[in-house]
Amino acid sequence: MFPSPMILFSAIICLFLTVHRVRRKNSSNLSLPPGPKGLPVLGNLLDLNGSQPWVSFTQWASTYGNVIYCKLFGRQIVVLQHRSSIYSDRPPLSTTKAIGSEFNSAQLRYSDEWRLHRRIFHQSFRPEAAKDYLPIQLRKARQLLQGIIEAPERYQRHIELFASSVIMSAVYDYEAKLNNDPLLLTAEKAIKVFLEMASPQTSAILETFPFLLKLPSWFPGASLKRLAIQSQINATAMVNIPFNYARERVMTATSNQCMISESLKRLDTSGNVDEFELALKSSSATAFIAGTASTLTVFVLAMMLYPDVQKRAQEEIEAVIGTDQLPTFEDRPSLPYVEAVLRETLRWHPVFPLGLPHYTAESDVYNDHYIPKGAIVMANIWAMSKDEVKYPKPDDFKPERFFMANGQLNDDTVDFPFGFGRRVCVGKYFADASLWISIVSLLATFRFMRPLDNEGKEVDPIFQWSTGLISHPKSLPCRVVPRHPEMTARMLADVIELSA
Repeated sequence: MFPSPMILFSAIICLFLTVHRVRRKNSSNLSLPPGPKGLPVLGNLLDLNGSQPWVSFTQWASTYGNVIYCKLFGRQIVVLQHRSSIYSDRPPLSTTKAIGSEFNSAQLRYSDEWRLHRRIFHQSFRPEAAKDYLPIQLRKARQLLQGIIEAPERYQRHIELFASSVIMSAVYDYEAKLNNDPLLLTAEKAIKVFLEMASPQTSAILETFPFLLKLPSWFPGASLKRLAIQSQINATAMVNIPFNYARERVMTATSNQCMISESLKRLDTSGNVDEFELALKSSSATAFIAGTASTLTVFVLAMMLYPDVQKRAQEEIEAVIGTDQLPTFEDRPSLPYVEAVLRETLRWHPVFPLGLPHYTAESDVYNDHYIPKGAIVMANIWAMSKDEVKYPKPDDFKPERFFMANGQLNDDTVDFPFGFGRRVCVGKYFADASLWISIVSLLATFRFMRPLDNEGKEVDPIFQWSTGLISHPKSLPCRVVPRHPEMTARMLADVIELSA
């Protein structure tokens, strides 16, 4: 959400009184990375695609190369177009408390606090530990199928419920209601506002002009202040309510295995208990932000637009499993084309196109370029996914690109959407399993087809992409029909029971 012209103009005037230019060379005569020349004060704001800045960064790479320097309201930004493990820190954010996002493990500076969060996550979601959650993910995937067959027009909402409820079960041992669950609604509301506040443009504005969050909420144009208040209220509820529920179940010995119960079992009472519980509560809430709903919506779009891919994947499933049961995780090694569909979904339209920003706590030299202290470093995941050398015709959805000449899958598992180096997403194994079981289950059960016009002819879906930190189709029209026309909700329930 962008501030009103009046607020923006006032902020620019204030900044103009204090702004200073960064020299294009440092004392060692190393140049800053190349990049487009910006305007005073605004920097490159007007050069950027406001809703999809990653597209602008990718276009600039053809002129300036794979390391680009630009400015946004005085903030120095370095954009890397290729994968890199450099810079484990995050930028210091003065707005985290104001918007209630201090819980977010992914935003923490490189510190002891971050290491504690990381350790808690790793203990619960490392590869071996993540296997413990496979039964939950399988059960939730089958609930997803039941929800869609009963209300196919609400398929996107059922995908969102799957993504949220599988996290609720794995983290808090909470079984969400299928409709209007209060805890799910609380979490979804918090995430929606948080992602608006965390967009690159809004973040840059708030960090450069923090007084915008100190305006009275009634002040004309104080839309960001009002949004920040709502974000703080929502985040507090999302962090505390499910944690208190899970802790109570642990204390009364009624909890099943989940992240909270296993972490509390490991609690060293001789240490700082309050510090550990705060870290556990915060890192647990962070798990919601990395849900899989956005990626699954991209998958649905791809299946609509590329019916031949959908047909081939379904034929593979039928050849391996048949039609009288549903896939399980044990079938994964036998379904290489479905595996390739998952990889191509991650590559074709990464839902975190710029990931989360990194930060240079000290000046540095990278690829013979001077990287100044205090610069924000962004990995352009979008550009990596559109690398024409590695992925010819990158705009095409083509799972075949992941097969070698001998018919075996290659070693490109498309892991760059999960981050790099010490900041790589610890939950990627859990997310991968959730994505695979939901995709293979959906393919085994439904066909995803283009919508029809008034004359009954198929037409391309008309929709918008979300803006901000995450990019995914919003309100994507799709005809979801059972693969077998005779399939009913009762018959699907029987198949699920036989597949148990």
